[in-house]
Amino acid sequence: LRWNEEMFLLVFRRLWRHLPRLTSTSMEHMRTLKPLFTIPQRWKPVRCIRARYCSNLANTGVTSKERRTTPDKFKSKVSSGPSFEDFIRGVSVKKTYAADGDCSDHQSYLSEDLELGNSRKVYFETYGCQMNVNDTDIAWSILQGKGYLRTVDLSEADVVLLVTCSIREKAEQTIWNRLQQLTAMKKRRLKTQTPMKIGILGCMAERLKTELLEREKLVDVLAGPDAYRDLPRLLTVADGGLQASNVLLSLEETYADIMPVHRAPQGYSAFVSIMRGCDNMCSYCIVPFTRGRERSRPVSSILEEVRMLSDQGVKEVTLLGQNVNSYRDTSEEQFCSSDLTQLSRGFETVYRPKQGGLRFSDLLDRVSRIDPDMRIRFTSPHPKDFPDEVLHLIAERGNICRQIHLPAQSGSSEVLKAMRRGYTREAYLDLVMNVKRIIPGVSLSSDFISGFCGETEDDHLQTLSLIREVGYNVGFLFAYSMRKKTHAFHRLQDDVPAEVKQRRLEECIGVFREEAARVNAALIGSTQLVLVEGESKRSAQDLCGRTDGNMKVIFPKEDVSAQHAESNSAPVNAGDYVLVKILSASSQSLRGRAVSHSSLRGTMKHCQLDEHVASDRNRTETCP
Repeated sequence: LRWNEEMFLLVFRRLWRHLPRLTSTSMEHMRTLKPLFTIPQRWKPVRCIRARYCSNLANTGVTSKERRTTPDKFKSKVSSGPSFEDFIRGVSVKKTYAADGDCSDHQSYLSEDLELGNSRKVYFETYGCQMNVNDTDIAWSILQGKGYLRTVDLSEADVVLLVTCSIREKAEQTIWNRLQQLTAMKKRRLKTQTPMKIGILGCMAERLKTELLEREKLVDVLAGPDAYRDLPRLLTVADGGLQASNVLLSLEETYADIMPVHRAPQGYSAFVSIMRGCDNMCSYCIVPFTRGRERSRPVSSILEEVRMLSDQGVKEVTLLGQNVNSYRDTSEEQFCSSDLTQLSRGFETVYRPKQGGLRFSDLLDRVSRIDPDMRIRFTSPHPKDFPDEVLHLIAERGNICRQIHLPAQSGSSEVLKAMRRGYTREAYLDLVMNVKRIIPGVSLSSDFISGFCGETEDDHLQTLSLIREVGYNVGFLFAYSMRKKTHAFHRLQDDVPAEVKQRRLEECIGVFREEAARVNAALIGSTQLVLVEGESKRSAQDLCGRTDGNMKVIFPKEDVSAQHAESNSAPVNAGDYVLVKILSASSQSLRGRAVSHSSLRGTMKHCQLDEHVASDRNRTETCP
């Protein structure tokens, strides 16, 4: 040991003499460090190191030969003992430990038994978009597999999970208020009952994780949109009295191997997620920060789920994604190519063009072929991802609904530029004209934001004129709400007063209703194919359903003829297709009377025949 100290000092001194000239600052650092490498003179060389034991018993009767073999025994035990993988949750341990003979062990972070629900009851509340509805189905599928039960009665729930939205401040405030109510209910619960656990899932869990866990301390579990697989473990940790959180975003998670448990009303309609995340980075939008980057689900798993839904009798499937028509499956080598993604004419992106992959038009084609009597919808798209091939497919395929959502957000090119939407007013109107040319009779819907950063009165008037020019029959309009983390939060000024935002929003809603009433009035006298949803909310004597263009239709509950048969009649039930003659219209809905039962395939053939016969004359009745 003494030799090592002397050699160390010798080497250090030689290095010190040959160091190049240093700056004064560097030299000062070296002077500070030099004493650290100097061995004090008062330290005495250690000639012998004796083995020390934890007890006197360990030192009793130990011979020198046994002492020499102890390190060998220890090394043997270490080499045959558990490895790093044994400490990772869920990894099976199959090694045999030398100290235990032939006994094998199965260890993980948490025992699989601890993650079982043991018939505890879960209550879900879902807020926000259709993606959250689908997320609820995924989360329930995972928990059901672990032995949890689902309840619709809040008072008997052991676990309450809120699937949340962060797109606007009002949506988040709704959740905060609900958490206060649930916390009060939790405190009132009898001590003899199982303690209630409250969890936040989805976008709000990712965005406000610190506030939810530390400042407010209203929740026991947080799970972000990409962490639903971890729910059983999080709930197990929460059962131990701790708060549990996993809000990590993923570049790969699509839940492709998890078959959601669909709970649509009467089982006639279902949502199928095809992609997650968004790369558009619009300056007002929080989605890329709460949902992560775009990744598409493998086409094979999507087709499998749609086939399963068809076998269950589902009549309508809606394909879901934050930017659904940017779908691009690269899961298989055969899909990869050098072809660039095609955009709508006049549109651009903030990111480089993407190469290869199975595109949205390919997926839409394959899904529509599974069941010709199943309606196919998709939401929410971006206007940039509507190349002609998608539009022609919608026009040609009878079971793809002729209804397209084209979120404009604003009618002003200056505001669109500040929003980083990637298009101008003129490019958007050109797309609308192209859509109407390729898909006659198409129904259009849109999103609009009033009072975005820097929006002037002239910008607002341009938005009003765009609404009048296009003629939407469905719209989603909101006042701007700034979100943290977004480009607008860091670079723009929220300078439009709240009262001005509200006035402009009301004016947009007024103009939209006028135009929607005009568009819907043009359907009076036509016969529309309606998929029945169930009883009307306002009257048990009426039924309601939706047209191909996604318009709500209300009609009396009465027996009608079956499939064009004049003599036989049958009641109308949820999930049936019926032909309804439209008698009146408003901006919100259509009213009519059912004519007969029908089917999607039969109606399309009937429409094609009518079009051939009436090609040279105007028709008063149209089929969608």
